[in-house]
Amino acid sequence: MLMPATLPAVFFQRPDVLAIARELLGKHLFTHIDGVVTAGRVVETEAYRHEGDNSLMMHLQRKRHQAQGLHMPGGHAYIYTVYNRHALFNIATHDAAHPDAVLIRAIEPIIGVEAMLHRRGLATPVRALTAGPGVLSQALGITPALSGELVTGPTIWFEDHGEPVSAAAVVASARVGLAYAGEEAAGLPWRFRVGDSKWTSPAK
Repeated sequence: MLMPATLPAVFFQRPDVLAIARELLGKHLFTHIDGVVTAGRVVETEAYRHEGDNSLMMHLQRKRHQAQGLHMPGGHAYIYTVYNRHALFNIATHDAAHPDAVLIRAIEPIIGVEAMLHRRGLATPVRALTAGPGVLSQALGITPALSGELVTGPTIWFEDHGEPVSAAAVVASARVGLAYAGEEAAGLPWRFRVGDSKWTSPAK
């Protein structure tokens, strides 16, 4: 049986952000915040690439100050808010000169579920607990204050538990909410989901 292993920074420093986004499916995302450990299995991601992706280029322009967090070596957290409310957890990939990123969109809650429920104000572990980038950040205690942290621990990290997701089980589709970036960027099939998971965010 494979022993869980923390993903090293070099996993995120590879140049192919699409491969990184796909390979994060099935990995376990952990946080250790305020003395509480929470974790869930990644079931949905989105890739953003500095080349051929107008949505990322517009983001770099619109959030110029915050987006400096993408100009870091792969393996650092990049967290920003939307609607002055939702914190979106991304991981910078590649290197400081290539501002690529993976957004974690949904996890299957596994460890610290009671703490997640408390943070979300829910009574039972329903899909809305962690199915969506804003709610999963809330459930895991991730805030913009953690932007720039390494995702190799001790606060945020990913583990490989030997649960690979086969290519046949992955659903690739257009990313969410990118109509503003133009038809080409909005249609890129860079959203990756575990097809049979009930914990992915609503299909759009």
